[in-house]
This record gives sequence, structure tokens and C-alpha cells, in this order.
Amino acid sequence: MLKARHRREHVRWWPVLVPIGLILASEYKVRSRPVNQSIGGGVDATILLEIGVYGLVALYLYRRFGIRAPRRRGSTIRLLGWGFAAFSAMSVLWTPFPTFAAVRGVQLLIIAALSQVLVARAEREDLWRLAHAFILLVLVSVGIGVAVPFPRTPLTVNRFNWLYVHPVSAGIFLGIAILLVVGFALPGGLPRRWPLPAYLIAGVILAAALIGTGTRGAAGGCLAGLVVMFLLASGPRGRATFLMITLPCVIVAALAFSDRLIGFATRGETVEQLESLNARTDLWTFALRAFRAEPFFGNGLSSTRGLFLDDIGLGGGHNAFVNVLVEGGIVGLALFCMLILALIVRLLVLVRARHVRAEATMLLGVMVFFLVDGVTTEMVAAPANVASVWLYTVIAWTILLARKPPAADRRPETDSGVDTPDLPAQVVSPRVVR
Repeated sequence: MLKARHRREHVRWWPVLVPIGLILASEYKVRSRPVNQSIGGGVDATILLEIGVYGLVALYLYRRFGIRAPRRRGSTIRLLGWGFAAFSAMSVLWTPFPTFAAVRGVQLLIIAALSQVLVARAEREDLWRLAHAFILLVLVSVGIGVAVPFPRTPLTVNRFNWLYVHPVSAGIFLGIAILLVVGFALPGGLPRRWPLPAYLIAGVILAAALIGTGTRGAAGGCLAGLVVMFLLASGPRGRATFLMITLPCVIVAALAFSDRLIGFATRGETVEQLESLNARTDLWTFALRAFRAEPFFGNGLSSTRGLFLDDIGLGGGHNAFVNVLVEGGIVGLALFCMLILALIVRLLVLVRARHVRAEATMLLGVMVFFLVDGVTTEMVAAPANVASVWLYTVIAWTILLARKPPAADRRPETDSGVDTPDLPAQVVSPRVVR
């Protein structure tokens, strides 16, 4: 009894509440504004609340943890994360929209600071709680969307969302939540906090909501992330079994639900709309012109929100890499690509370690989701949204996984990559554990 009470008293909730607070302030709106007011519109109560939450987070991090040199040698991933955030904030000096960009730049630096504190002060168990809190948040949001549907725009009238969260953003919420649910539900996966049926029911609800959003990029990214997770989570021995079971099921499902799949992919759009990816290819043509005007350092943070409005009526790059290329030029794109590549390579290395394989596989699935979803939306490369908060959370989580585990948590692997059973120390060959 005393031990259980002692553990409860030492549960830290700031690694859960602070990221969730930033996500809520960034994404959850109770009003809708036209696209052309996102840059030049006036400041209202919702914007003040968002800025206030970020300010409180910055004050909390400073007052509780202070500003001091890192205790551990900085990893490449952390340095690249800070490099991308610092360069994005510095580009406020030459952006055509300095006021809006300054706010976004400071917000991105606060997100990077939170990632730094998570690395220094949090544990893996804290991030497990964060994952469950995020799943609950998305489930409650789906319930709100079903119970209290808000007015829709003409372009989203048949697409599911909640409050005034855009269906594209809702798709990112749902895709990340599904991958987290599967990460905890898989056999031999992360430690579960709920019964297995709870994860299964949550997965079904989230998947139905994701289909309802009609967000093809998020659906494709989630599917790609799930494939990566199922291929890698069970280790070398489970891949052949997974392929033998999955491929026939995929073929049968494609034949049985071909009409619905085609309807989801086309979403009732014309051939011209499909060929241009809903005018995205036209926008990317304007984006390349803007890049050629400022090729090295770009047009500055948040410039894509306003550069294309007069010409095409769209804000943002609608592609993560195009967005960085226009805003940060070659330098910004290099920093962003090196950050993503370093994260993926590090996670692939960690997948080979049995004691963190489940977590590394789940985080790798989230990164694959960001890459595929980033083809049609810029969220992961833009500050102050659910994707950017989770990107820097993945950075912190990956660094925590890469730390040397306690001796009791390490389990040997054979040279061929096949896991060995948990044997007494005297039974395992010295060559295997070397």
C-alpha cells in the first residue's frame, strides 16, 4: 500500500499536460476565419488565448527547469531540431509578413524547448502516458464531432471534423492516434495501460472517423505507417508470417470494396481536379517561382501563407518539402531533410534492439505517416500545429530510447538478428552476448 502510494505521488504530469496544452491551443478553434485573414486579420480572443498558452508554457519551463547547459552530450537529432527551429525563427528578419511570422517563430522555439526539457527531465513512462492522453483527446474530439457538428464550408460539407478543426488537421490527429493505439495493442508491444479490447474499440472508432474526414493524405500515411509497424514490430521471424497472411487479405478486400475505395480516392472530384491534386500542382508552380526569387535563404517563415493568396486563393505550400523550400530556401530544406533522415536512420537502428523495438517501430510508423501525409499538406514543416508538436516529441522520445538501458532490461540477440529467449546467464553463449 505504501509503495503504491509512493509511486502515485511521484507520477509527473507536466510531460503530458504541456504538449496537450500546446496542441489544444494551436488547433482547437471555436470560430472560423477566411484564408485571407490568417495573415492580415485582426487579433481576436482565440489568437490571444493561443499566444497566452504558449507564453505560460515558456514561463513554466523557465521557472521550473531554468536555462542551463545540457547535462549530456548533444545528439545529432537534437542539434538538427534546434537548427531548423532557430533558422526558421531567424528568417522572420526577411519575411514579407514579419508580425505573423514572429509569433510562429517564437512558438516553434517554445516547442523545441519543450523537446529539450523532455530529453533532460522526462522518462519513457511519461511519454507512454502522453500517448494515452492524446488517444483519449482524439476519442473525445470524435464524440464532440458526432454530437455537436459545427457549420461546414462548401468544400468540407461532406467531410467529418470537430469544432472548426479542418478535416486535414483532423486526419493528422486521427492518423497519429491510430498508430499509437496499434503500438500498444500489438502482441509484445509497449506496456498497456488499458485492457486489450479498449485499444481495439478505440482503433475501430478512430479508423471510421479517419475515413469520414475524407483526408486521403492522412489515410495513405496511416496505412503506410501501419505496414511499417507490422513488418518490423515482430522481428525477423514475424515478417514472413505477416506477408503470408496480409497479402491475400489485401487482395480480397480490394476486390470486395473496390467501389468504396475508388469513391474515397476520388471524393466525387472531376478529372481536372484529380489531375491537379485539387489545384496543388498549380500552387507548386507558383512556389517554384517564389523559390527561384530567393533560392538560398527563402522568403521567410510563414511567407507561403500569403504569397499565393492573390494568384490562386490558397495559403500554405500544401507539401512539407515545397513549403520549406519556399520559406527556407536551400538552407532550410537541407536542415529539414537532415533532421527527418537522421530521425529515420536512428529509429531503424533502434528497431534492431529488442528492448526498445516496439517503441522504435511505433515512432518509425509515425515518421512514415508524416512523410506520406506531407506530400499533400505542409503541417509537419510548419510551426504551431499538432504535427510539429509531435515531430519534436518524436525527437525527444527517440533520444530517450537511444540511451543505454539498465542491464536488467537488455536482452541478447544472435548475430543473425533473431531474438534469443530469456535464458539464464550461464546458458547464453559468450559470443552471443558480446
